[in-house]
Amino acid sequence: MTSNDAPRPEARPGDRADARMPRWLPRAMVLALTLVGCYQLATWGFHQLISLLLNVLIAFFLALAVEPAVDWMAARGMRRGLATGLVFFGILVAAAGFFALLGSMLAGQIATMVEEFPQYLDSVISWINSTLHTHLSRVEVQNNLLRSDWLQKYVQDSANNVLAVSATVLGSLFNLLTVALFSFYFAADGPRLRRALCSVLPPHRQAEVLRAWEIAVAKTGGYLYSRGLMALISGIAHYVLLELMGVPYAPALGMWVGLVSQFIPTIGTYLAGALPILIAFTVDPWHALWVFAFVVIYQQFENYLLQPRITAKTVDIHPAVAFGSVVAGTALMGAVGALIAIPATATLQAFLGAYVKRYEVPGDLRVRGRSGRRRATALLDRVRGAAHPDRPSPAPQGRAADTVEGRRARAGDAGSPGGTATPARDGEELG
Repeated sequence: MTSNDAPRPEARPGDRADARMPRWLPRAMVLALTLVGCYQLATWGFHQLISLLLNVLIAFFLALAVEPAVDWMAARGMRRGLATGLVFFGILVAAAGFFALLGSMLAGQIATMVEEFPQYLDSVISWINSTLHTHLSRVEVQNNLLRSDWLQKYVQDSANNVLAVSATVLGSLFNLLTVALFSFYFAADGPRLRRALCSVLPPHRQAEVLRAWEIAVAKTGGYLYSRGLMALISGIAHYVLLELMGVPYAPALGMWVGLVSQFIPTIGTYLAGALPILIAFTVDPWHALWVFAFVVIYQQFENYLLQPRITAKTVDIHPAVAFGSVVAGTALMGAVGALIAIPATATLQAFLGAYVKRYEVPGDLRVRGRSGRRRATALLDRVRGAAHPDRPSPAPQGRAADTVEGRRARAGDAGSPGGTATPARDGEELG
């Protein structure tokens, strides 16, 4: 008998049914593919709209910052839209004046540097010739500089990147207009927006949302106004110093120091002080040293005396928490996160303080020594007794209970029916 003639197993009636694909498997595959497609679509849409979402977030915090001023005007009979327009117009005028003064200062300094560049180059070349015993000339240095490969490559790259720079500038202007438009509508239609959000919530949740909104408005507005007041004080102080020293463009430099040091977190102080120090150095190196010393001393005065008193009722957060929030905001959203990190943290802290229940801590429990531990134990027993009045009071823990008489008394009680007496030696105390 060959292998082909081997008997085949008989087919059973249930084998074909068992070999079929389960009915739920195609549906599960279609559902899984649908979920993966929806996730990919949502991820793509989120990445495409991330710029718009950031602009809306900035606009929301800006609207929260200006809403107290808008509410103050609206409470005195002014229309809310007109009040919002006046506030934004004031912000626009202040920003335009600041950039106009800063631009005129930079343009004047650049023109002065260009005019004095040949004399500066001659002094540098003469110092090099006298120190290194070389024979350089200004004409030779200029020719070598103009014919250098890196300068030609830099000019060529700059010419090629003109379109990219123009697109970046136009994109920044569009983002600025977007933020201004959204913040205007958020501030002008604040009550209507709150009603629209609360209309989809049950009544017991509406009060919580309104309370959180009021906390956010108070903290964000307080942060902006306190920073503006400190910027004004800082600007006036630095303006007086620069004016007395004869440094040019003292008003613009004072405004620069005040705004940059207050509204750019962490590194704003160093950026603010670098520009006046550099311009003072062009007048006299000793002037730059005095400006540097004044910037350092004023920063300490502001950190330890001025800022705690101004921000005590607005954004009273610990400096370490503020620094950590700025670092976290920068890591998450870059410069935008750094700007809104402190008011967001202050709002969250105030919200948690309003809803998180706190308990009193009974003194400092980290006391040393036998008597300190006894006092802490007695204090804890009193706290437990106040919390649970139905429980029996603990035995006294004072020193009188640990003396020989106290031990003999306890031994006598133990010697009563049901107990066992334990003799005690004279002069023995419990440890």
